[in-house]
Amino acid sequence: MNARTSLTALAAAAALLASASAMAQGAKLKVGLMLPYTGTYAALGVAIENGFRLYLAEQGGKIGGREVEFSKVDDESDPAKATENVNKLIKRDGVDVLIGTVHSGVAMAMAKAAKDNNVLLIVPNAGADAVTGPMCGNNIYRSSFSNWQPGYATGEVMAKKGIKKAVTITWKYAAGDESVKGFKEAFEKGGGSVVKELTLPFPNVEFQALLTEIAAIKPDAVYTFFAGGGAVKFVKDYDAAGLKKSIPLYGSGFLTDGTLEAQGASADGLFTALHYGDSLDNAKDKSFRLAYAKTYKLQPDVYAVQGYDAAQILGIGLNAVKGDVSKKAEFAAAVEKAKIDSPRGAFTLSKAHNPVQDMYLRQVVGKENKVVGIASKSLADPARGCKS
Repeated sequence: MNARTSLTALAAAAALLASASAMAQGAKLKVGLMLPYTGTYAALGVAIENGFRLYLAEQGGKIGGREVEFSKVDDESDPAKATENVNKLIKRDGVDVLIGTVHSGVAMAMAKAAKDNNVLLIVPNAGADAVTGPMCGNNIYRSSFSNWQPGYATGEVMAKKGIKKAVTITWKYAAGDESVKGFKEAFEKGGGSVVKELTLPFPNVEFQALLTEIAAIKPDAVYTFFAGGGAVKFVKDYDAAGLKKSIPLYGSGFLTDGTLEAQGASADGLFTALHYGDSLDNAKDKSFRLAYAKTYKLQPDVYAVQGYDAAQILGIGLNAVKGDVSKKAEFAAAVEKAKIDSPRGAFTLSKAHNPVQDMYLRQVVGKENKVVGIASKSLADPARGCKS
């Protein structure tokens, strides 16, 4: 290659870089929503998208100075279809950022694809511990929780109440397994004992045989993790079996979040732990709830908050890099030092990019998950295995 050819090549490369930079500034930001829009978790997916769009509307339709263009895929909460679905967004649609999802098994496939393709991923619900553990990186973030967090907080509460013997019941999949693991860690540390771990396949809701087994064991209390339609049926079946009166039921907050209307009186009095509740006394939550109700004619739940905060995290990072999604390290640095003004109360992100947040103790009163105390203050995920 002679000098003139070399100079020409350098000039062309510089032009390409300049063009790419200009495109990053002026082109629309392509956001890929991979959420459940059908099945057990459909309502959760809709609430997450609503929350995300509400924040976007508050910013005049732009994030990081860029207008947003959405691509959407229904993940059906099916891990078997997850890789194919996420590749539709990454390879077919060329998205700049992925937002998803609810099911932990699907989220793991999304995290692997995001890592392999160096695409930004913000998880607005799925609590799979590995996302902010072994999978952690400067392009992966979570606006929700790790499965360990609400389980651990509930274990602390039950141990402090003097409960000694507990049974756990959940779906046999990552979210259920990890929630129970967090619960056991705190409950046993506090002097309690888990005498039986009951499971059934996701999304099976045939609970009767397991409820009969709980009645025979006669534990002091039951800890459970269910969400969506499964949570509705479990709470109603538990009550119908006559167990609610004799064996107190505690749960990760997803048991009663977004489900109270359908659960009716069966949920009255239940205690749960979560990073959000219906009676928080902070200005951000009041304005958020008012805006959400006005926009969607619905009351928001934790899923809407997590969608809203996913957009907030994206906005903080993109504002710092002037909309250039290629600057992953600078994006990460901005988000890691931010204090996020959330409806749940201000929170930060750990080095592994999982929220460090208060876990509230809530009790169902009427149609509200009323906050009655702090279950665990500024609870940080252990982020086991994170190399970040």
